[in-house]
Amino acid sequence: GYGGGVAASRLARMGRRVAVLEKGREMQPGDFPARMPDMRRALQISGGERRMGAETALYDFRLGRDMHVLVGCGLGGGSLINAGVALRPEPRIFRDPAWPGALAGDGLLEEGFARAEAWLQPERHDAAPSLAKFRALTRIADAFARPAEPAPVTVRFKAGETAAGLAQPACTLCGDCCGGCNVGAKTTVAATYLADAVRHGAELYTEVIVERVARSGSGPWRVYFRPAGEGTKRNARDGLEVVEADIVVLAAGTLGSTEILLRSRAAGLALSDRLGARFSANGDIIAFGYDGAETVNAIGVGHPPKVDLPPVGACVSGRVRVPADESDDPDHELTIQEGVLPSSLAPLLPVFFIPGGRLVGAAKALVQGVYRGPLARTQTWFVVSHDTADGRLVLENGHVRLDWPNVARQPVYARIDAALEKAAEAAGGTYVRNPLSETITGAKPATAHPLGGCPMGRDGAHGVVDHKGRVFDGREGAPAGAVHEGLYVCDGAVIARSLGVNPLLTITALAERAMIHLAEEHGWTFDAAPAEVAPAPSAAFRDA
Repeated sequence: GYGGGVAASRLARMGRRVAVLEKGREMQPGDFPARMPDMRRALQISGGERRMGAETALYDFRLGRDMHVLVGCGLGGGSLINAGVALRPEPRIFRDPAWPGALAGDGLLEEGFARAEAWLQPERHDAAPSLAKFRALTRIADAFARPAEPAPVTVRFKAGETAAGLAQPACTLCGDCCGGCNVGAKTTVAATYLADAVRHGAELYTEVIVERVARSGSGPWRVYFRPAGEGTKRNARDGLEVVEADIVVLAAGTLGSTEILLRSRAAGLALSDRLGARFSANGDIIAFGYDGAETVNAIGVGHPPKVDLPPVGACVSGRVRVPADESDDPDHELTIQEGVLPSSLAPLLPVFFIPGGRLVGAAKALVQGVYRGPLARTQTWFVVSHDTADGRLVLENGHVRLDWPNVARQPVYARIDAALEKAAEAAGGTYVRNPLSETITGAKPATAHPLGGCPMGRDGAHGVVDHKGRVFDGREGAPAGAVHEGLYVCDGAVIARSLGVNPLLTITALAERAMIHLAEEHGWTFDAAPAEVAPAPSAAFRDA
């Protein structure tokens, strides 16, 4: 994903020999799910003793006791299936004592954001106000006396080139961003940082699952891995393969990086007791305004389009910032974004809404098709806010498990419910928080923005990594602030609290900042400027 892409590109530009180990597969435009059978094959579900789907399936859905988590699995990570909303958190977020003070003290965080924006090139869609779903958002905004604002997204609305120099077509406004962009207009990590890494000599290895890392004395780090699909093997005697390196950057996401370090600690690597702490869901949920007064076209049509409808737009085109309640606490603010469900899910949508008591409307949708009737008038909402980041990731039978008792009772969800009830009323529809609440998901919150687990801190008593992403040395007697030289975490796992915005830009910026520090510490240099000349065939990335 974002952190790993940044690290691969920057280390390769420093002249290092770089190997990227990726659990998932490479996905090119045209490879993403276009129909319901494709979506089934692209889904993996796990939780407790249950497991369904391939280890490398694109959509990695983790069922938890307290909360469910959805993450992307593939070369490019979450960038393959997210909405691409690229927003900076408010400056106050980084002044929170949850972070080490050095993070905002050297000016490099701003440089990190500048580089992230230069490489991901977020854009606002000029024609967004003409879209049906944006007009519906405007009516909701009026209910809160706030404007509906176009949102910056990592989607190209006019043909051009990525920062890595790859040709990129314009968005067709099909709405399938979260199903995976089959047009190629979405600016993913694969089309930017990873393509740049390959261009500078990095080698990419997909369908490889890293189990743990270890180091003996002052020798190189040893990364133990196995090919995906061969079952779980927990030690070298059971056949794990090994690659050695002086520098290891873990960038497997909040769940993945934390799980690798938890397994590494179980095998003897001394780490901070804070490992697994400060898990946050970023105060987010996905919810619906069912069967409103007007058609909103919030279901993707795919590429090529399955139906002849007006443009749907990018998955997210706009947002409404809802002010804090009477407490005036800025952490009580929330943002509502209008979303789109991918076309590959369209045949299932009527079934989704049957368990929640909307059988008549769902049956009508089955007859009319999802692009007419009540589902055509149903808004999808992505909400981001703030939670207490009190969740904890622990190891159970070699796999990560989220513990967050009573998370569903967090006040943030009551605030979101109240806001979306008001939004649904303004739209003339019914608020539906989770249409699958009576099926296997249960009445539990879910997040697609997991953060924390390896939080930053000023020392090992307060965090797992320092402000540069270096992993603290947890050996008894180690000096405060001592680190394991050459071991880094660069992804959402290092984020110490909720952000109140979609996290992709912050993850990228923190990784860019970490690489600046890494280069300085080793006396290395690199040019961070985007590519100026495009390689002739865009297929060069696939061939590499």
